[in-house]
Amino acid sequence: MTDAMQTVHAGQLPRIYLAGPDVFLPDPIAAGEQKKAICRQHGLEGVFPFDAEVDAGGRPRSETGLLISAANESLIRGCVAVIANMTPFRGPSADVGTAYEMGFARGLGLIVFAYTNDPTAFLPRTERYLGVHAKRDENGRLRDANDMEVEDWGLADNLMLEGGIHASGGMFAATGSPDAELFTDLRGFENCVRRASEVLKRKDGSA
Repeated sequence: MTDAMQTVHAGQLPRIYLAGPDVFLPDPIAAGEQKKAICRQHGLEGVFPFDAEVDAGGRPRSETGLLISAANESLIRGCVAVIANMTPFRGPSADVGTAYEMGFARGLGLIVFAYTNDPTAFLPRTERYLGVHAKRDENGRLRDANDMEVEDWGLADNLMLEGGIHASGGMFAATGSPDAELFTDLRGFENCVRRASEVLKRKDGSA
């Protein structure tokens, strides 16, 4: 039995943590329920960050934020895999909170699946984001206004993110979505759910 299967008991659906900036959508609860419904269709139990119960109790906002962080880590510990929305968020890269949760899950031995609704590779996407501040050095490498090199490995984001996904036995899916649906198009998510269902069934011997 792998680390990722140790929290699955007889008769229990594999629990999948649904990471991503979806929590910042206008109606994050509805977005989470939509993703959970897709998971159920494939024999999985989706776990959304808002499932954590945190009592603010008049505490300072900073303290409440730390409680939410701890609660989300607890949710991840109770799962066997993560499906992360790596669609670029407020910049050329994935949401930093999502990136942390992916690494946290990887460290626990969970399988990490991820998708993006922007199929552009990291370097050209970053160059577009930098605009007039992007420049090429004498070796043709892309650098920003602080003369920091932009990595170019032909991947969708920082190499540690995709590296962790593949090393965990997961998959990465890239889908081109209209700007209006950048954070609501669930085709890539559904691809990850289907793959997660297949992988987890094989691991527990049910397929």
